Amino acid sequence: MTNAPSGSSTRYADPDENPYVEAPPTDFAPVAELSPDAAAEQADLLRAAIREHDYRYYVEADPIIPDETYDALFARLRDLEDAFDLSTEHSPTRRVGGEPLDELDTVEHLAPMRSIDNATDADAVCEFDERVRRGVADAGLDPDAVAYVCEPKFDGLSVELVYEDGAYVRAATRGDGIEGDDVTEQVRTIRSVPERLRGDPPARLAVRGEVYMPRDAFAAYNEKLMERGEEPFANPRNAAAGTLRQLDPSVVAERPLDIFVFDVLAWEADGGERGGAQMDRPATHREEFDAFDRFGLRRTDRVDVVDDIEAAIDYRDRILADRDDLNYAVDGVVLSVNDRAAREALGSTSRAPRWAFAYKFPPRTATTTVEGVTVQVGRTGRLTPVAELDPVEVGGVTVSRATLHNPAEIEALGINVGDHVRIYRAGDVIPYVPEVVEKRAEGTYDFPETCPVCGAPVERDGPLAFCTGGLGCPAQIDRAIEHWARRDALDIDGLGPERVEQLREAGLVESLPDLYDLTVGDLTDLEGWGETSAENLIAELDATRDPPLDAFLAGLGIPDVGATTARALATHFGDLDALLDADEDALREVDDIGPEVADSIRTFFDREENRAAIAELRERGVDPEPVDTGPDDGQADALAGLTFVFTGSLSVTRSEAQVHVEAHGASATSSVSGNTDYLVAGENPGHSKRADADAEGVPVLDEAAFADLLADHDVEWPPADPE
Repeated sequence: MTNAPSGSSTRYADPDENPYVEAPPTDFAPVAELSPDAAAEQADLLRAAIREHDYRYYVEADPIIPDETYDALFARLRDLEDAFDLSTEHSPTRRVGGEPLDELDTVEHLAPMRSIDNATDADAVCEFDERVRRGVADAGLDPDAVAYVCEPKFDGLSVELVYEDGAYVRAATRGDGIEGDDVTEQVRTIRSVPERLRGDPPARLAVRGEVYMPRDAFAAYNEKLMERGEEPFANPRNAAAGTLRQLDPSVVAERPLDIFVFDVLAWEADGGERGGAQMDRPATHREEFDAFDRFGLRRTDRVDVVDDIEAAIDYRDRILADRDDLNYAVDGVVLSVNDRAAREALGSTSRAPRWAFAYKFPPRTATTTVEGVTVQVGRTGRLTPVAELDPVEVGGVTVSRATLHNPAEIEALGINVGDHVRIYRAGDVIPYVPEVVEKRAEGTYDFPETCPVCGAPVERDGPLAFCTGGLGCPAQIDRAIEHWARRDALDIDGLGPERVEQLREAGLVESLPDLYDLTVGDLTDLEGWGETSAENLIAELDATRDPPLDAFLAGLGIPDVGATTARALATHFGDLDALLDADEDALREVDDIGPEVADSIRTFFDREENRAAIAELRERGVDPEPVDTGPDDGQADALAGLTFVFTGSLSVTRSEAQVHVEAHGASATSSVSGNTDYLVAGENPGHSKRADADAEGVPVLDEAAFADLLADHDVEWPPADPE
């Protein structure tokens, strides 16, 4: 019998005490009329109510208020937090995305996240059952009492979630099973991940979950990407994995990720500060699923407990039959011993537990003929070859196109038009070609040497190929405009992907400089634009006509030049013309710029299309300001000769810390080397940088020690807010 999630009497907000749970009012008094105490009280009620609504919508799939009412509550909370400085670490408003990260730090898991042995045939599953029962008997337990928990094997990205005293504190990818990438802020944006647990969880709880993109949301998101001329994700798993490793949490927040929790990694009931009697760890895996329900953690409703391996095989066959109806990608089922004492007796190898096994589904393949190859140009300039196929049915779906990934893949396959190939439906969505079954054409497909959209030369970067047209290639204009408007570039509100697409379709913007020819009248003629929104965007654009040089450079989308490198270039050269005239040797004098990055920068500025776009921007009055030489207090060289690396969370962003020390003459780099003077480690620092510092003998400072060091040089910390 399949067990659905059980309900819970524990709620985030009691409707009898919180007016924003059931039929909440949205006719709020103006924020300015509230006292600080009244604002704080209303914010607390709104946070609790929004947590309850998030749980009802994203976990139970049973919302009790309309979307527009939820949006009004959320907007009110954000307004109160902004007006009265009431934001808290676990506020629902933090889900919309935090500051962009410089890199993903490495953290150690509370318990190993091991892989699972697997096979696609029933005989191997039966052998697993025999090993389990022998092991249980050898441990003095009853082999006839063995029961298995059966659940789908999700095809997503495995993560560890850590809660302390019921509060969300960390998330990390599986990595090598011992350490993984810190994706705390990225996972925080997933609405089904609670900021605070319900009920009475243990003092510390670490659970394993699978982050995935629902299939319907994946299809809709890919459609948007293709409409914008971007490369679609190959499958939901790639979409989830690529999204979770985005350095900007606000990008993650825009993508439709979800999660299923399926295992306990650590359960520590002592040492917490929570009141009440914390429950002991359940004795069975099935009871752990019930605990997930009580805590508000989302888990699958396709969990079953069976008494013998034949029933487990039947379960797998049912999931296989239902896989096309599930809204998430699965590639098999997981069978695990239910009793925790039996699990501990069976133990684990260095790689996998002896008490679990993945019974995988067979891959979906078919063979057909390549009738042609189309080369698509993505918004980053990347060229992706697509095989046009003689239509063939693969797993119940007619397939007429398959990705060939990149020119290196074409060369490795030796594929050409006319060859007979095998098609594999990866992730049930975008098929690809794993092999040539029969070579029917001579040679290998000749990848184009010029861009099929703009005719610019194509350059290879390892296995990939890119159009060199840059700002002059129509296929890349959307991406160029969106990049220009990013927060870490020109920071133009109101110029997101949908707006850019609308302006492009209307023929108002054919190049980046065209943005600065827009008028209020142009915009109000478009659907969805009012006088106010049009005036706001024009004002935003006008405010960027004298941008800081580093923001201007970051906005151009120069390959290998992000915000940090842009700032280093601006500080070194001082003005745009000096940079435009700099040769590779001069570029390599800038900290952290090596031969490849110098070549990339010089190549970008040497291209006629990019030079023309920059000249047209300047003709329209968009001319970056020269960089200030340093502080006005005589401390421009106070830290000269010192090199810092920052890791972890500080009282300001790492980017602001880098700007601050550079403004006083120091260097700030992204990696520890023998030239590094100090590694400054905030909260949750990266393991790899600490290890590099130990290996190189680099002193490690916490923030207090760092502040003392700066004080010794008459440099304040933290930096004062700009006026």
